Amino acid sequence: MGSIGRYIFRTSLGAFVLVLVGLTGMIWLTQALRDVDLMTNQGQSALVFIGITSLVIPPLIMVIAPVALVIAVAHSLYRLGSDSEIIVMSGAGMKPMGLLQPFVAVTLVASVMLTAISAYVAPESLRVLRRWLTEVRTDLVSNIVQPGRFIAIEPGLAFNIRERRANGLLQGVLMDDRRDPTQRVTIIAERGEILKNENGNFLLLDTGSVQRHEANQRDPAIVQFDRYAFDLSQFANNQAVRYTVRERYLWQLIWPEPNDQLAIEQPGQFRAELHDRVLAPIYPFAFMLIAFAYLGAPRTTRQSAMWSIGGVVAGVSALRLTGFACTVLSIKHPIAILFQYLMLAGASLACLIAISRGTIIEPPAFLIKAVETAGQWLVNRGRSFARPT
Repeated sequence: MGSIGRYIFRTSLGAFVLVLVGLTGMIWLTQALRDVDLMTNQGQSALVFIGITSLVIPPLIMVIAPVALVIAVAHSLYRLGSDSEIIVMSGAGMKPMGLLQPFVAVTLVASVMLTAISAYVAPESLRVLRRWLTEVRTDLVSNIVQPGRFIAIEPGLAFNIRERRANGLLQGVLMDDRRDPTQRVTIIAERGEILKNENGNFLLLDTGSVQRHEANQRDPAIVQFDRYAFDLSQFANNQAVRYTVRERYLWQLIWPEPNDQLAIEQPGQFRAELHDRVLAPIYPFAFMLIAFAYLGAPRTTRQSAMWSIGGVVAGVSALRLTGFACTVLSIKHPIAILFQYLMLAGASLACLIAISRGTIIEPPAFLIKAVETAGQWLVNRGRSFARPT
C-alpha cells in the first residue's frame, strides 16, 4: 500500500471511528434514559448507572459498526470523487483494485473488532449485566429502599421505611406483599435490621404485626410478633444461572454441552445465533463492496453521485433486511442459512466483477426520467399555489 493508500486508509478509518462513536453514543443515550430510575427510584449512584447502561454498548456495536463502515466508505469515496481525485488516480494508472486496497484494510479492522465482540465481549457484557442487575435488586433494603418512599422491589411487593439510622438500623418498616393473588400480606414493625450469614440474607423485624387478608374473607387475620424474620434470599439468584442463547460464547454455540438443557430444547435458536455470529464479520465486506461498486468508479462532476448514494443505501438495506429475515426463518427452516451465505457471496462477487471492469453503475433511464418528471410537476404545482389570484 503506497502513500495514497495510506492516506485513504487513515481518512476512512478516522471517519469510521468517528461515525461509530457518534451513532453508538446517541443510541446508548436513548437506552440509558430508560434506566434512569436506577438513580431516581432505586437509589443507585451515577457510577452504577453508567456502568450498568454501558454494558449494552458491545451488542449495540455489532449492529452499528457495519452501518458506520458504509457511511465512512461512502463519505471517503464521495469526497474523492467530488474533488476529481479518483479521475486523477485512474489517469495516473491506478487500477480499481489498487484503490480498493485501503478500504479492504479498513474493513478488515472492523471485521476483526466484530469477531472479538461477537465471540466473547458481547456475551460477557450481557452476563455481567445480568449479575449486576441481580446484585442491585438483591441489595434492596440496605441500599435501594429510601426513607419516606414506597419502593416496588418487584411487581406486587413494596417496601417503606420511616428512617435509616447510621448503624444500619431501620425505623418504621412497612411491607406490602400482593404477589399471591389469593391473599394480601402487610407487615408493620417498629424496627428492622439486616442479617447476613451462611443461611442467607434476612430482615429481622422487632415489635410489629402481620396482617393476612384472604381474597374470599371479609376480615383480615392479624398476628402480633415480638421478633419476625423476613427472608431476603428469595430475591437473590442463588441457583445455577441459565444463560440465554445471546449470552453464550461463540465456542459454546459451536460445541454445546451434551446435557445443555437449552440446547436440547431450542436447537433452532442455537443454530440461528451461531450463524448470525459467524456472518457478523462478513457483512462489513459485502457492504463495503456495494459502496465501492457504486461510488468507486471514476466519473465526471456532471454525473450526479446522489443516485449512487441512493443505490448504496438501497443495496445495503436490502441485503441486511434479507439477512435478518433469513436469521429468523432459520430457526425453523435451516435452508434459510444456506440462502444467506449464497446471497452474501453472490452480492460480493457481482460487486467485485463490476469493480474490476470499472463499470459505472447508473440507474435505468426510465427511472431518472420519472423522477425528473415528478420533480418538475412538484415545481409547477408550487408555482401555481404561489401565483396570486
